[in-house]
Amino acid sequence: MRLETVSVIGGGAWGTALAQAAAMAGRTVSLMARDAAQVDEINTSRTNVRYLGAQQLHPAITAAIAASPADIVILAVPAQSSRVALGALDPALLAGKPVVLSAKGLETGTLERQSEILLDMAPDSIPFVLSGPSFAADVAAGRPTAVTLAGDDANETSALAAALAGPSFRPYAADDRIGVEIAGALKNVYALACGAVEGAGLGASARSALIARAYAEMARMVSAMGGSATTLTGLAGLGDLTLTCTSAQSRNYQFGMALGRGQSVEAIMAGGAKLAEGVATTPVADALARSLAVEAPLIQAVHAVLSGSADIATVVAGLMSRPLKRED
Repeated sequence: MRLETVSVIGGGAWGTALAQAAAMAGRTVSLMARDAAQVDEINTSRTNVRYLGAQQLHPAITAAIAASPADIVILAVPAQSSRVALGALDPALLAGKPVVLSAKGLETGTLERQSEILLDMAPDSIPFVLSGPSFAADVAAGRPTAVTLAGDDANETSALAAALAGPSFRPYAADDRIGVEIAGALKNVYALACGAVEGAGLGASARSALIARAYAEMARMVSAMGGSATTLTGLAGLGDLTLTCTSAQSRNYQFGMALGRGQSVEAIMAGGAKLAEGVATTPVADALARSLAVEAPLIQAVHAVLSGSADIATVVAGLMSRPLKRED
């Protein structure tokens, strides 16, 4: 399998950062960006200021309005936009090609994971899932970052991981695509919760307890979906959960902090908050947990706060009054 050229779909912060990582790994990269001005800026100034400030981009990256044929396709659009983005592509670009899915979220309405959306839209493509503790600014700047790349064929996954590995970006190959996807989606929900705890001034002890219980809840969801709970001990599970639930760089954590301070979802959005994938994923995760009969009180609590049916104080009181039982 030839793995020399890369086409990145999505010129936002994460797409640009992944294009940068692929270029630093020695690949020739085409970045599909949003508009002509953005394309011109990337190609002439070697920056994408709107998303990554003054960060200089690798000369092996070329931006374009349309997607280019490549050996590897990386889809880097928001989770709720994946179906539309895939529908706009020529199916020939994806047929028989490894498609790396980098969005972390479940689709509203269908409850589908990102790889399920891909196989709906491009059944002849080969899905891989990229997830783990990573911020776009760190990846683009070449700061050390380790992530998980999950696929169905061990040899193909290892080859793809090697092709995308550079001096500062290290993908570890894995085979639990479902577990990696569910962990990536749910950690954003729990980051909203941890941010709310911080915003409400409930203390570091409460946040640490929440992370531990979130881990247990995530394991129940992963197992119910057919994934392996052992996946959560790695980068895509514990690594990403810890980063997103403790850092103000996380958009979901920032959004949760605003919720904890008493702001409504509408007010936060109106204030220009950046996209927080967990906001859309939470009601989907809640519906999914209910359909699977999985006990998920934290997901339900975040859903209640987002929907405005309960405030932080009420939710915390409810969680603290749950029947005592042995820790799982």
